Amino acid sequence: MYIYNVTINIADSVHEEFLSWMKTHIPDVLATGKFTTARFSQVLVEEEDGGTTYSVQYTAKSRADLDAYYEEDAPRLREEGMKKFADTMLGFRTELKIIEDFKA
Repeated sequence: MYIYNVTINIADSVHEEFLSWMKTHIPDVLATGKFTTARFSQVLVEEEDGGTTYSVQYTAKSRADLDAYYEEDAPRLREEGMKKFADTMLGFRTELKIIEDFKA
């Protein structure tokens, strides 16, 4: 399995609007059928430049699903956020390959 992680710092001026938008954006990403779950978290760090940082971790069953998302869905879904929050957010994406899950 793979985790597609999106980390975003959002300006205080649009913080509430961003949170509201994420509640529709995350289900839109899941509706592509490329991911099985998503986890939305606040990063607990105080940013020097202000704002609040969040992480969304989407779980894909396979590399093929992740690649299909990039090719078929990512441009459209990324564009929505860029139009809405262009100068008020800064983000980066990372991929993680799950080696093994452990439970307590």
